[in-house]
Amino acid sequence: MDRYREDFKRLDEFSPRSSVQSEIGGRSSLRFSMPGFGYDSFNPLRSFMSGLRKSSGRLKSLRHPNPSGAPKTAFAEDLKSFKKNIFDPQQKFLLRMNRFFFLSCIFAVAVDPLFFFLPVIDNSNCIGIDKKLAVTSTVVRTIIDSVYLIRVFLQFRTAYVAPSSRVFGSGELVIDPTLIAMRYIKSYFLMDFFALLPLPQIVVWRYLHSSDGPDVLATKDALVWVVLCQYIPRLLRIFPVTKDLKRTAGVFIETAWAGAGYYLLWFMLAGHNVGTLWYFLSIERKDSCWLANCHATDGCEPTYLYCSENHGGSERYKNWSTSTPIFNQCNGTDESFNFGIYQQALVSGILGPGNFVSKSCYCFWWGLQNLSTLGQGFVTSTYPWEVLFSIAICILGLILFALLIGNMQVE
Repeated sequence: MDRYREDFKRLDEFSPRSSVQSEIGGRSSLRFSMPGFGYDSFNPLRSFMSGLRKSSGRLKSLRHPNPSGAPKTAFAEDLKSFKKNIFDPQQKFLLRMNRFFFLSCIFAVAVDPLFFFLPVIDNSNCIGIDKKLAVTSTVVRTIIDSVYLIRVFLQFRTAYVAPSSRVFGSGELVIDPTLIAMRYIKSYFLMDFFALLPLPQIVVWRYLHSSDGPDVLATKDALVWVVLCQYIPRLLRIFPVTKDLKRTAGVFIETAWAGAGYYLLWFMLAGHNVGTLWYFLSIERKDSCWLANCHATDGCEPTYLYCSENHGGSERYKNWSTSTPIFNQCNGTDESFNFGIYQQALVSGILGPGNFVSKSCYCFWWGLQNLSTLGQGFVTSTYPWEVLFSIAICILGLILFALLIGNMQVE
């Protein structure tokens, strides 16, 4: 008992305001009065939340020890005090960059279909590749992809809100580069990586360094599959950018008219893409017509149908080209081969080389016209892929038209 009394005396000396109250149930309880300074402004809820944040941070550090001693999380107002190249997701710099990246994604979606314009019907009645357009399209695509590489780098250095701390208002930011990188790799990295692969550039540059006849056919077939397969991730990567814009700015589209303009842009992009694909499929149908008549004609070789440096140099080709009826049967005016919706491309003469502006404008008009009318003016043949292409145009036009009209509703 003497030892306990000495402890109470020491406690009284340390805190003169403390007092022994009374014995309840045989147990003595102590009541410590609050310090006299600032007691009236004391907020118990704020003190509790602050203590809970600190304790949760200590528990995280015990659960995930960091050998380097650097913190893994921090609040937005404390992020500048750390000497790390980590960006706050709410910074105005990231808002401006995300708007720039959104425009680059739109340009990328518009530039990729230009590869469908590379096959042309040469003046010597053979399928070739427009070399000037090939160089231009590959250079423009490379520049756009190099711009998007900046976003990939920023994704590895942009902090994110820890999911476990979102209950405390804005929450803590994860600033550990390893955790940030792992989160990006598990989410959108593979999509961005596949979208940035320079596959069309490789196909085009391989052709430019080997201009033999058979390579024209291989280049034409490779381009369509490479562009179509890469078009999906290059289109889908727009949605993470718009998601970041909404998180940073609060809203992506502020007014109903801005939303209508946004969907009108998508409608125009769809018309551009449909028109370029229609041009490429017109080349394919004319190639199919040539091959079908070539196999039924004596003295015809498939290599005669594809341009090369030595094309038309042999006497055998000259004798065949002057006597064959293939070119007249596949010009779009002969009824022996039904071109369906592609007959307009053959008759208009847009399949020839050069005059890129008129060619692209004509195809853009064709795509917009048939998307807006849902393909009502189509007179298709019985070719299955042509029928499927017409059905896809009808469905796509219906969806885009509904989105456009729906977002024009002004509340």
